[in-house]
Amino acid sequence: MARVLESKRIDESAFGELAAGFAGELVRPNDPSYEERRKIWNASIDRRPALIARCTGVADVITALAFARRSGLPTAVRSGAHSFPGHSAVDDGIVIDLSPMRGIRVDPQARTVRAQAGVLLGELDRECQQFGLVVPAGIVTHTGLAGLTLGGGIGHTMRKFGLTIDQLLSVDLITAAGEFVKASENENAELFWGVRGGGGNFGIVTSFEFRLNPLGPIVLAGPVAWVMEDSPELMRFYREWIKDVPDELTTIVGHRRAPAMAPWPEEYHGKHIVMVVCCYTGDIDEGEKVLRPLKAFGSPILDACVPKPYLEHQAMLDPGLPWGWHYYMRAFDVAELTDEIIDISVEHSLRIRSPRTSWPIFHLGGAVARVGENDTPFNGRTSGHTFNLVGTAPGDDGGGFDEERDWVRGLFDALAPYQTSTYVNFLQDEGPDRIRQAYGASKYDRLQALKRQYDPHNFFRLNQNISPA
Repeated sequence: MARVLESKRIDESAFGELAAGFAGELVRPNDPSYEERRKIWNASIDRRPALIARCTGVADVITALAFARRSGLPTAVRSGAHSFPGHSAVDDGIVIDLSPMRGIRVDPQARTVRAQAGVLLGELDRECQQFGLVVPAGIVTHTGLAGLTLGGGIGHTMRKFGLTIDQLLSVDLITAAGEFVKASENENAELFWGVRGGGGNFGIVTSFEFRLNPLGPIVLAGPVAWVMEDSPELMRFYREWIKDVPDELTTIVGHRRAPAMAPWPEEYHGKHIVMVVCCYTGDIDEGEKVLRPLKAFGSPILDACVPKPYLEHQAMLDPGLPWGWHYYMRAFDVAELTDEIIDISVEHSLRIRSPRTSWPIFHLGGAVARVGENDTPFNGRTSGHTFNLVGTAPGDDGGGFDEERDWVRGLFDALAPYQTSTYVNFLQDEGPDRIRQAYGASKYDRLQALKRQYDPHNFFRLNQNISPA
């Protein structure tokens, strides 16, 4: 039974009833674990919930949800706590924390996996790679599977296998009314359509079932880098080169200062650099042929694109995006890398001051584009690239964060004329117009109708919210 603690925000009699029927941990502000439990990945957001309900299973989720509805307090849902705008935390409200729910079951014969909502990407990768299988999902291992999946899921293998949502077979979900439902192509099909990109608007997903894809354990992957002064010519070459690369190759262009760590040459530490992070999901020898023109371009200062364990590549970017730093992000899609987009991007990237700021340009297409635009809520399947501008300042005080945030806003505004759509998982709190843009008008209207059906009172509103009104 959970220990009852003081709270001025929560009725003690009601809390006693919750504690008696709750198997997990209930954390309130005077609990010794509170400061640790309330933390989220993005330290620029500092919120103090009245209660954190750490669920061990579906029964706890239903119990916590019922209590939250009776309390009338704002309620956030948390899995990996990686929400860029901090939607997994709330001031003076309730956090339904799914992070203890970490069960994973791989069926190697059927090539499926079932994962609970608290699972992190690195945990999923590890279990699936034991059998030479993968779910394409993200680029940072401590990202929560649930939030990433519900928004779409872009990553290192998407051009070969598609988005994370394109592997989804079914979900278990608790509605705002506390009802347990399953959704798949054959059961609650419209709800299943909605959760493949519509975020947490329709309920709390407690379990995901995915199709698995054969890959690994070794892939040809890693960065090739040049000094940033080479970026205008490199990106023009890259723009033409990727027109003919096979779906097996997914690339990400990154601009930043070279970090002071291996494998970066010491003489370039702190210098402005541009890199192309590659992941080839096919035969290693064939991949070497495909990548040869890129590696031969100009004078690379680093070529770390080599055969390596898939798990190692998936964790490569972790050191640059750790817990407890200050992050500010803006994002958008573009149709192609025009000369104007390239020149503006490089000009602003040469102004990066923080040694931690690093921003990627994801190459889309391939399997991502072969799924019908209206088959899921995810927008931009026909886009050429997703830009994710990330301003970063390390440390508890976030020194220099204001400057990095201004840098992001400046580049975002400069590229505004070229933006087409945007990826909902990369949004900050940017208002309803940007959310509508993330889905497009017709899909937004369809999502809104689904919201009216499953959450007519907008209980689940601490998200990229689709209002039922």
